[in-house]
This record gives sequence, C-alpha cells and structure tokens, in this order.
Amino acid sequence: MKRLEDNVERVLLAKEEIAQKVNEMAAEMDKIYQGEEVVFVCILKGSVAFFGDLARAVSFPVVYDFMCVSSYGSGTVSGGSVRINKDLSTDIAGKHVVVIEDILDTGNTLHALFRQLQARNPKSLRLCCLLDKPERRTKPVSADFVGFTIPDEFVVGYGLDYDEKYRQLPYIGILKRCVYEK
Repeated sequence: MKRLEDNVERVLLAKEEIAQKVNEMAAEMDKIYQGEEVVFVCILKGSVAFFGDLARAVSFPVVYDFMCVSSYGSGTVSGGSVRINKDLSTDIAGKHVVVIEDILDTGNTLHALFRQLQARNPKSLRLCCLLDKPERRTKPVSADFVGFTIPDEFVVGYGLDYDEKYRQLPYIGILKRCVYEK
C-alpha cells in the first residue's frame, strides 16, 4: 500500500516552522486581548489542528466553539452562499470573536459567513488564518491574523485534506498534481 507521504511533491512548511508561527500569532493576539475573554470559532474540519495549538498558546481566557459551513452553487463552483451544517452553541452578542480558519482562498465562504456572524452583534469579529492564498481571492476578504502567505498550490497536512486524507501529516506539503487531476 502506498504511503500518504508518497503523494506529497514537497514539504512547504515544516512542523517546526508551523509551531513557531503559531506561537508568534498567539503573542500578537495576547497584546490585543490581554484581560479579555474571547470566543474562538473553529471552522471544521481543516482548522482543528491549528485551532488546538493556537488556543493552547494564548494567555487570555478562550471559549471554544465550532462551525461547519459549506459554500454551494451550481456544480463544483461556489456560489458565495453559505450553508451552516453545524452552528455555534454560544451566543456571541457583545463578545470578542475570532474565527479560526486553516486557509483563506477565494474568500467566498468567509465573506458570506462574516455577514451572518456580524448580524449576531459581536463586540468584535476578527479572522485568523494559518494560510493565505491571495492569488485566488475573488471576494474582498482579508485576515486580521495571518500565519503564512503561500503560492497557488494544492496543500495538505496539518488539518488540510484532499478527499478527507492527509490531515494527520505534521507538516504542510504540496500535493502532487497527478493525485487530484485524475
């Protein structure tokens, strides 16, 4: 049986680089939220590894919550509408909220999601993404906290998947084209 690693063209970000960046992002957040309680919203499933590491690295009180969202339109193209498959269990009105996302790509899903979350009247609403792929952006979305800006490559590992596989890789790698262009 072929190992998952055999389908990775190359490592883009080693686990040590990721860990260092998570700590840097936590320190940046500590300066902003010192003494405040913050609701961290993990966007499932890809953000789980990043969410857990970041939440343990900050020094302010964090309430955990989770959302599972999907954008849909005709066929495989996102229409910019968002279907919430799992909603928050926390009322975010009057609270500081940071949405934790693995990758900011086209921005379609996050643009629609932020409109919906803003309507719930949080005290503040910010976006934290481990990876930013600005070349693919089609909506005016930017993250308040960004780990790495990456090229337009298909990446897997550290929570990111292809066909629900590769999430457990401890690094972020570029998937070989032959795997997803079958």
